[in-house]
Amino acid sequence: MRKSARITALAAVGVLALSSLTACANDAASSTSADAGSKGDGKGTKVKIMVGGLDKVIYLPAMLTQRLGYFDAEGLDVELLSEPAGVQAETALVSGQVQGAVGFYDHTLDLQTKQKYVESVVQFSQAPGEVEIVSNKAAGDITSPKDFKGKKLGVTGLGSSTDFLTKYLAVKNGVKVSDFTPVAVGAGPTFIAALQKGAIDGGMTTDPTVATILDKKAGKVLLDMRTPEGSQKALGGPYPSSSLYMQTDWVNGHKDTVQKLVNAFVKTLNWMSTHSASEIAAKMPADYSQGNKALYAQAVKSTLPMFTKDGVMPANGPETVQKVLKAFNPNIKNAKVDLSKTFTTEFVEKAKG
Repeated sequence: MRKSARITALAAVGVLALSSLTACANDAASSTSADAGSKGDGKGTKVKIMVGGLDKVIYLPAMLTQRLGYFDAEGLDVELLSEPAGVQAETALVSGQVQGAVGFYDHTLDLQTKQKYVESVVQFSQAPGEVEIVSNKAAGDITSPKDFKGKKLGVTGLGSSTDFLTKYLAVKNGVKVSDFTPVAVGAGPTFIAALQKGAIDGGMTTDPTVATILDKKAGKVLLDMRTPEGSQKALGGPYPSSSLYMQTDWVNGHKDTVQKLVNAFVKTLNWMSTHSASEIAAKMPADYSQGNKALYAQAVKSTLPMFTKDGVMPANGPETVQKVLKAFNPNIKNAKVDLSKTFTTEFVEKAKG
């Protein structure tokens, strides 16, 4: 495996940046879960939620719910924290730093094989919302996942959902996991820089990173999984991804709080289904658009088809996720996962009613 000094340096910078971001998030979430479910400063029930990238459009319902005032309306004091990758959000949840995580549903299956029980309580999406991008330089050599062999492919983090999906696409197309190199480059500016400098030949990312890359003409779309149709074509079925998942024991002990959270999120998903991308984008923090409101609105529009309207787990979604993970993950391939324990519709059904 060839690694130039430049790539090594970039990787080192990336590790330092991720460590710094993790430290900041951990400091922000330093109070333990013992505080959860208690009343905080007259603002309502205090809940901490770690998001695997607050500014990613795939996780947009988290911040949008806060901006619409739906948490407050339910009597909740929700603190949203951010990590650069979903795998870090998962770590914060299982370590008890936060009570909920907004990340990909597939982590619930992976964790069950490690005897850690978490469940999705409201499902934001029915497709991954991910795009496989290739650099302009590598576009001629990578025309499908069959060409992943020998390539350096960017993922948000090792063990992240982008890592999972990249491995599945490779294996499905006859490329062994050991035949290519996954590189943790995060999202946004770090992903774009890695693509432009040649530290990666391509990679999996989401909007608004995708919209920015296309606007800069720094890469081309290889696979688009932002729609149910794209998910069906690439993965063979609906792929429930972004969700609010929580430790099962905590859910069972705080059902009233969980119901209020789900009520708020279901209201948001319904609101999103009746408003335009521009209207949704206008509700988000100004810095999310990075100075280009039109481009950010386009990023939201491209990703909107992935979201559910009611928070319900899509039919056959868990089975598709299990099939994908079994294709390359030896822990899941050789384990019996009880899918019924990876999600619950109890709360969304009540929220809909």
